[in-house]
This record gives sequence, C-alpha cells and structure tokens, in this order.
Amino acid sequence: MDTVLTARAALRAHWPEYLIEAWALGTFMVSAGVFATAFQYPDSSLFSAMESNDGRRVAIGVAMGLTAIGLIYSPWGRRSGAHMNPAVTVAFWSLDKIAGWDALFYVFAQVVGGLCGVLAVLGLLGPAFAAPPVSYVATVPGEAGVATAFFSELGISLLLMTVVLITGSIPRLRAWTGVIAGIMVATFIAVEAPLSGMSMNPARTLASAIPSHVHTALWIYLTAPTIGMWLAARAFSLFQGRCAAICAKLQTHSVAQRCIHCGYAPPAGSTKSTIAATKGQS
Repeated sequence: MDTVLTARAALRAHWPEYLIEAWALGTFMVSAGVFATAFQYPDSSLFSAMESNDGRRVAIGVAMGLTAIGLIYSPWGRRSGAHMNPAVTVAFWSLDKIAGWDALFYVFAQVVGGLCGVLAVLGLLGPAFAAPPVSYVATVPGEAGVATAFFSELGISLLLMTVVLITGSIPRLRAWTGVIAGIMVATFIAVEAPLSGMSMNPARTLASAIPSHVHTALWIYLTAPTIGMWLAARAFSLFQGRCAAICAKLQTHSVAQRCIHCGYAPPAGSTKSTIAATKGQS
C-alpha cells in the first residue's frame, strides 16, 4: 500500500516533468521523421539535390544534433533534465541521481512520447515517411551484421554517457554538457549509422518499431544502449564516487525552475537565468 501511495505521490507532484519528457522525445522523433524524409525520400527535392548518401547522412546528423541541443536548453528541457532516453534515465538512477518512481515514469513517458511523435509524422507525411527507404526511421543492423550493430550501439552509448557524466562533474564544463551531447549525436549519425542505424535509445527504436512492425534485432536496441550507459555510470561511480557533484540534468539549472532530481527550489524573487547544479541542495 505504501508503495502505491509513493507512486501516486510522485505522479501527483512530478507529472509536469513526465509530460516534458514525453514532449521532448516526441519532438525529437518529429524532427527525425521530417528530416529523414526530406533527405531520403526519392521524390524529395533535397534527395535529388544531394547525390551522396554520406552527404545526406551528415545533413540529417547536423539537423538532429541541433534538435537535441535545442530541446536540452529549452525552458522545458531545463526543467525535466531532457533525458529523452530510458538508457540515460537508468544510468542516472543507478547513481542515485533520480528517484525510482521518477525513473519509471520518465521511461514510460519517453516511450509514449516517441510513439506519438512517429504517429504525428505518419499523419503529416503518409507514404513518403512509411515506405522504404525512410521506413518510419526504423533502426536495423547494417550490412556488417547483428554482432557489429550490438557492439556499435554499446560503444557509442558508453562513450556518450561517459562524456555526459565527466562534463557534468566539472563546473567549467557543466553548462556545455548538452552542446557536447548534441555534437556527439550528430557525429554518431554521420559516422556510425551504417553499422546499427544509430539508435542509442530504446524508446526511440520502439517508437519506430511499433507502427512499422519492423522488429529486426529489436533486442539490440533495448539492451545495448542500456548496458553501455549503465557501464559508464558504474565506471564513473568507481573513479569519481556516487556523491560526485552532478545532477541528473544535461545542462545547468534555470533559477526559475525546480529540480526534482537534486531538490533545487527557485529562490524567491530570483531574476537570474541559470545556477550551477550542486549535490545536496534541498
């Protein structure tokens, strides 16, 4: 009974942050669907204008990297922390940076939000988005095979989370964590996508797999990113300690907004735009 009440209390108190997580991944998937269709659909003018597959992939990577940065630093993204990814949430949860019920509701919101984003693009673009080669922007292993896709997803996920944790623990770099993460997303799409489709996000893959019924090696995209980011958190905990001064956000706090992760509350009458996150604020 106490567990149920705790879940209800979390939902009642933190539902805005959960909705923001759904909005954030949903918006990311809308952007992914629109840009992938614009550059990969054969009848698109951008497809005709850019003959190189590598060039198209770089363009999509830049667009998605900028989308991620925009979401991370948006007012809403600053409030929830802009995880947009169950693997990121699980990694922070393993470091005790996000409460259990918050983590669970974040993951649920991310999956639902991502799916809504894909369905929105389907309604907007129809067959251009659903038919090959766009195919709902589904992530599937490349020609190198399943094993290569698994270890590629694990490797890029481990690398991304390692960088996020390290920059988030260094005061002079903390404000740039989201920018660095966005640059890494863009780079991975441009370079790694031919190996695995570049998911790095279980909710992102599920959002495409559910309506498209493309379930090829789905287990890779549910396990490899989660394992990779969890390993990064374990390594960070080993070398830096679980009490390292980081918050479960990919940017510094907005002074005007609370933080459900570290307990930060806005100062009365504050007019400053940002404040550095620190461990132990309540």
